[in-house]
Amino acid sequence: MPLTSKELTAIEDQLSMEQEVIKKLTYYAQTTTDPQLKTQFETNCSKHQNHYNRLLSQLN
Repeated sequence: MPLTSKELTAIEDQLSMEQEVIKKLTYYAQTTTDPQLKTQFETNCSKHQNHYNRLLSQLN
């Protein structure tokens, strides 16, 4: 069943938000000097990348 325009807009909005979170977490992971924080930022970035990919798959 095709997605409605409202659903498409919601997915696009969520994709945009996920991209912003990924950018921020990547930046934080690259700039921190604390190894524990770096690991946490990288882990969370990976989770958000997974969310992004799953949302993107809904558009195919």
